[in-house]
Amino acid sequence: MKALSIRQPWAWCIIHAGKDIENRIWNTGYRGPILIHAAKGMTRYEYEDCLAIAHRISITHPFPTGLILPAFEELDRGGLVGMADLVDVVNGSANDWFEGPFGFVLRNVKPLPFLPLKGRLGLFDVEYADGEIVGGRS
Repeated sequence: MKALSIRQPWAWCIIHAGKDIENRIWNTGYRGPILIHAAKGMTRYEYEDCLAIAHRISITHPFPTGLILPAFEELDRGGLVGMADLVDVVNGSANDWFEGPFGFVLRNVKPLPFLPLKGRLGLFDVEYADGEIVGGRS
């Protein structure tokens, strides 16, 4: 199955806060299911930037009551956290989460129990079946 490594807290926003576009500087022709991998690295700036953007979006599109971004040190990193369907790639959108230049449009997002796994650049293959990584973890 294809996987995409996404830095936190953006991966958390996809799984929990309705972020349905993942911004990239590259395009892909792939469409289909993907595993959401939370990258190991995350800076304090990335965390604060995401918090500010989520706050701005929440003014016009309120999040579910009680939804709170976990503290910096509490976010899962370095493993699989969910799955989704990559249904389109756009180069423009009125969606509040879109920053471009390309937006991977995600649907049917579902959280998964955290599974440690080393990430990679681009879309990468993971042998995944029945909630487990097959053939060991890299």
